[in-house]
Amino acid sequence: MKPQPSRTPLATLLSACVLALALVVTATAVTALVRGPRPAGAQPDRGSHWVNTWTGMPQLTEAGNLPPAPFTGERSVLADTTLRQTVRVTTGGHRLRLRFSNAYGDTPLPLTSVTVALPKDGRAGAGAIVPGSLHPVTFAGRTATVVPVGAQVVSDPVDFELAPGSNLTVTAYTAQGQPDLALTSHPGSRTTSYLVNGDHTRDPDLSGAASADHWYLLSDVEVTAPAATRAVAVLGDSLTDGRGSTTNGNDRWPDQFFDRLQTRPATSDIAVLNQAAGGNRVLNDGLGPNVLARLDRDVLSRSGVSWLIVFEGVNDIGTAAATPDAQRAVADDLIAAYQQIVVRAHAQGIRVYGATLLPFGGSAYDDGAGVREAARQRVNAWIRGHFDAVLDFDRVVRDPADPSRLRADLQVGDWLHLNPAGYGALAGAVPTRLFGAR
Repeated sequence: MKPQPSRTPLATLLSACVLALALVVTATAVTALVRGPRPAGAQPDRGSHWVNTWTGMPQLTEAGNLPPAPFTGERSVLADTTLRQTVRVTTGGHRLRLRFSNAYGDTPLPLTSVTVALPKDGRAGAGAIVPGSLHPVTFAGRTATVVPVGAQVVSDPVDFELAPGSNLTVTAYTAQGQPDLALTSHPGSRTTSYLVNGDHTRDPDLSGAASADHWYLLSDVEVTAPAATRAVAVLGDSLTDGRGSTTNGNDRWPDQFFDRLQTRPATSDIAVLNQAAGGNRVLNDGLGPNVLARLDRDVLSRSGVSWLIVFEGVNDIGTAAATPDAQRAVADDLIAAYQQIVVRAHAQGIRVYGATLLPFGGSAYDDGAGVREAARQRVNAWIRGHFDAVLDFDRVVRDPADPSRLRADLQVGDWLHLNPAGYGALAGAVPTRLFGAR
């Protein structure tokens, strides 16, 4: 047989190109089959990311903090109820999404419809909204969703312009309500919410609605922000949750600290996340789970956190027996717990700043013999030398004439909690240089 002519270099090159293209197309098709279709708007634009801009630590609602009648029945809560709430965001953005929590529910939580808007006059605790600012919120493209027991749901992104430090109105309607009294909330909102029967999620004003100074169901607001935008989370108790601050005033110390950050161009894009609850403790459950149990949920899993402030431990000292042995043990355990927090946060690339514990002389925690005070001093001495940086809050608000007590002009009368001026003193003591570029 006559031998076949060899293929030309050009023909060989074309065959190789066709084969490579086929492999690329096939690989792309397989990847698409594995990943599934990508929902429109599910991811931030290139060069941006999701950052938490507001959060409220989920808690199990105590009987005294449940919604007022008729919104709490014998066996269910929020049935056929519209709930309108305002929250103050920190960093701003062009898109947002919400998270609703059923962390403590014993039954699934059905959400029938949800909207977001700007509150009238931009005020916290407003029952009315700015005309034309209302947007519907969906979940996987649907207006309704169900939050499983112990879980949370994240909404679809909503195109919505939010300025830094502005208030946002979130209105939710629950037709069925939660068929149980185990409701997830954040009782220490220091912000007024409104409740009315029927679906009024699109109403411009909830005039005549009942009110409660608590947040329910809503746990987070996130925004898309430039890639450099980061957040600082705060672990705390009632001193960070704002007992003694002004209802609808947003003058807790983290709020006033955020206001300071806004005055400096280098820190004006930092979000501040207040993960505090009154009565909370580092070592043992109280009002909400202990810090070691909630660290992953409330800090390490939050979007965009680069810094953590730990300002908690006074309730551990104050609720332990006022004996040398008990106070020695609680001080040892607090120091060990702080070390655990640092190790776990560092593993996520988060810097950890420790705030010294405030004096409580003259309060219900004062044992008269100074046993608890000695434990506080020992813990503070450790804090001052073992975190990535120290915020010496004790030094700022203690009475120079009696360092075991707060300054009289900065506390609310119980010698344990601060007034807005006292919270301003704490906010002013946080060095903004600690929050530089990462």
